[in-house]
Amino acid sequence: MGSVSLKIGDGTARFRRGTLCSSAVHLLMLASVITTNLFALYAFTAAPPPSFSSAPSTVPHPGAGVGGGHRNLSVISEHVALIVREIEASERRLHQIERELAGYDTLDPAKPSLPPELRLFLARHRLPLGRDARSGITEMVASVAHSCARSPAADLLARYMSYKPAAHCPADDPSLPQKLIAKACEPLPRRRCLSRPTAPAATTAPRLPFPQSLWSPGVKNPGAGMYGLDKQMWITPGGKNDFSIDEVLAIGSGGIRIGFDIGGGAGNFAARMAERNVTVVTSTLEIGGKPMNEFVAARGLFPLLLSPTQRFPFYDSVFDLVHTLNALDEGGAPALGQASRTEALEFLMFDIDRVLRAGGLLWLDNYLCTDDERKRMVTKLIERFGYKKLKWVVGEKADARNTAKTQVYLSAVLQKPARG
Repeated sequence: MGSVSLKIGDGTARFRRGTLCSSAVHLLMLASVITTNLFALYAFTAAPPPSFSSAPSTVPHPGAGVGGGHRNLSVISEHVALIVREIEASERRLHQIERELAGYDTLDPAKPSLPPELRLFLARHRLPLGRDARSGITEMVASVAHSCARSPAADLLARYMSYKPAAHCPADDPSLPQKLIAKACEPLPRRRCLSRPTAPAATTAPRLPFPQSLWSPGVKNPGAGMYGLDKQMWITPGGKNDFSIDEVLAIGSGGIRIGFDIGGGAGNFAARMAERNVTVVTSTLEIGGKPMNEFVAARGLFPLLLSPTQRFPFYDSVFDLVHTLNALDEGGAPALGQASRTEALEFLMFDIDRVLRAGGLLWLDNYLCTDDERKRMVTKLIERFGYKKLKWVVGEKADARNTAKTQVYLSAVLQKPARG
């Protein structure tokens, strides 16, 4: 079907603070070069002071000229070596400053302040059988997000990794992993402690067989709407922006077998799809400390603890359907600032496009457009991908917080083109 040409934002990330700091680094480098050059000039031109004796000799010593030259050469060599060391130290310092400005701090296992378990996890572990013939690697390297090294995530991570090995994990703050993920500290490091059930009833409540478990999971309903059991969504449309599941599956002409629901809450969308023999993976977070992942699993569905800012852990072109209800508002990259930034939304859209197969459907479900500019930006971005608009509805709904005010919503079913 041809290729797609995509212009990413305005071509720059527009980091004002980074630009100012980068200029300061350049000035520091210039000052360092000028100083070292002046030092070198002094080293090469300075002469040792003359020495006077009570009885000056008129006859030069046979080796005096040669010895003085050697001494001068030695002094110059020492100065040059000192200059080289200063330049190398400045380069290392500048490199560290640039990493700090960019936010790429590192978790150094050699730091004594790190918890012992975190240092052990970050250490490189050699493969017991030597070099792997397929991958070529000889050791395993831990995977921890660079954001984990920045405050306040670094302090939270230290608490998270402070525990007694082979004992129960600390129960003082069960929401600690959620706090770390909210600060872009994912993936989290593994721990060597025994997990605790999120609720006492979790190990004793009877679990009904599938598919009865879809609507009778045997655990406490965590909330309302998309964050609890809701038997009306996608079955009884409440307005022109609400598409039914059967309507969208009919568009797919029987080719919808596996899907991905981004930010799916309690898994109601996946439950309705399961009733129609479609397997859907639901990414969800622990909203307000509620055990959303446990609740989704109790329904016999597949939960995935993953924020929309994280790269989806799936291979390319594996899903027939990607559904999102509100992830476009939450899917910004933290390093780019607010999620409403154009670049943040593009990172999310490119990853959605990556995991969706050619001919697959992207269901944009009641996306709230805060203003006309936001609607135009989202529309323009979608059009750049070349998706076919199978359904496209822009409508208004009453603001739940202000009944006298309406809000604009966009709902669409888009088909990914074949490229290449």
